[in-house]
Amino acid sequence: MLLQVLVNAILLGGMYAIISVGLNLIFGVLKVINFAHGELIMLGMYVSYWLAFLYGLNPYLTLPITAITLFVIGVCIERVLIKPLLNAPPINQLLTTAALILVIQNLALILWRADYRGITVRMPLITLGPVFISATRFIAFAGGIAASLILYYLLMKTDVGIRIRAVAQDPEVSQLLGVNVPRIQTITFGLGALLAGVSGSLMIPIFMVNPTVGGSFGLIAWVIIVLGGLGSFTGALIGSFVVGFIEAFIGVLISLEIARAVAFLAFILILLFKPAGILGERARV
Repeated sequence: MLLQVLVNAILLGGMYAIISVGLNLIFGVLKVINFAHGELIMLGMYVSYWLAFLYGLNPYLTLPITAITLFVIGVCIERVLIKPLLNAPPINQLLTTAALILVIQNLALILWRADYRGITVRMPLITLGPVFISATRFIAFAGGIAASLILYYLLMKTDVGIRIRAVAQDPEVSQLLGVNVPRIQTITFGLGALLAGVSGSLMIPIFMVNPTVGGSFGLIAWVIIVLGGLGSFTGALIGSFVVGFIEAFIGVLISLEIARAVAFLAFILILLFKPAGILGERARV
């Protein structure tokens, strides 16, 4: 039983990684509190759902289309709503992204009503001795880790990634050195939305989607990045597995509701005693 719970915790941590790294990337570069990140995941789930429902595609095959669609949506949001507020007080940014939650949720309600929708992917259960692994959850785990590694390579080894890290550390100096800071900020927000779309395609075979499902994803993503360290890629991964282990072990020992409460309690304690997160002042993109 202990081995089964350990495997479940690892799978859950990998799933949470893909939810959180995009949000942390946006905060690390733009320093914007995007409360609507969960709603972007919800839109990704709907795009994947309708492509699968209308055209009979396997939801995993919809991933490239979902990613591109959410990238475009992210670029539009950044250009129209976020860019004019980058130099505004943080409360203005907070209220704008909070209002965006209501806009996206109500738009989804108008278009698709409040019905719960889902896609069933028939895949065999993976058996490794005494351990049973859901194939859909394993794919979500593998996809989350793969997307995180690709993002890490992009940030560390490519010209665009070097510019992103430069803007995250000091946008003024980056501007003086010839970096097109507004363009990098737009690309970064688009990448964060793209990762939300990827997570939507990976989650739709596991979770039902409705217009309010993004709220739970958004909350857990914020818990994760605060635990790991705001703006830190590595911190987001660490926070994902910390929350995954908390939910898996306490969910088995007591209940899933108590496990989620403990995760939020850890969030509060981190804010009180170590506001910079697990990685502290080392937290950087």
